[in-house]
Amino acid sequence: MSFEFIRLERIGAVAKVVLNRPERLNACPPQMAVELSDALSMLGDARALLLTGEGRAFCSGADLASQGERSIAGGAGSYKALTESYNPLILKLSRLPIPVVVAVNGPAAGVGCSLGLAGDFTLAANSAYFLQAFVNIGLVPDGGSSWILPRLIGKARAMQMMMLGERIGAAQAQDWGLIYKAVDDALLQDEALELATRLANGPSVALGILRQNVARGLDSDLATTLLLEAEGQWKAGDSADAAEGIAAFVQKRKVQFTGT
Repeated sequence: MSFEFIRLERIGAVAKVVLNRPERLNACPPQMAVELSDALSMLGDARALLLTGEGRAFCSGADLASQGERSIAGGAGSYKALTESYNPLILKLSRLPIPVVVAVNGPAAGVGCSLGLAGDFTLAANSAYFLQAFVNIGLVPDGGSSWILPRLIGKARAMQMMMLGERIGAAQAQDWGLIYKAVDDALLQDEALELATRLANGPSVALGILRQNVARGLDSDLATTLLLEAEGQWKAGDSADAAEGIAAFVQKRKVQFTGT
């Protein structure tokens, strides 16, 4: 399948998805969101996902200049784009059974900020920044920002980002716990791939269950989360990777996970 706005590549066990509209700072019209969602259905046996942008930006947000069928002008247009394109993408990313690493190579604004924070690990170039730009043009945060930001950095800082519409640089984002790590620009892609490869070489069944347990646990009570952990441990405990991990521990040798 060919894409107009993204690239899907494979590097070993890592699937790499690149936002590929550098001339528009990777602004994301609804069609790009649909292409991203389609790509997530084409990962095959990949054991980790790496998401990044082409050029000097990660994603400058929804493409407000799009015309015709790609237009998201007006309240009704925005609602349709969100419910039919952007929201399904964010949900699909959250439900992937494999780890997700995001390499934010430049500005991540609007829905691009949401995409930039949608992974399990977000690495950002030192020159990058995160911007909840909506209030600056009279709109409200979307792409899940109202849900994820308070959970990542608390209400006070989330409101600062959303109500003041100020840029948060990579170093500050790391200090806040908004992202995993700020990285020298020249090292970003290599470090992100190294991390994605490390995760891809891990116990994929366990990592997938862990990912879902954390997501569900954010909205569950302790008793429910304890049960989720027990059920997940049952499934993970029956995996080939668990058998290998225990054998390697007992035999005092390096573990070799296969993702099964």
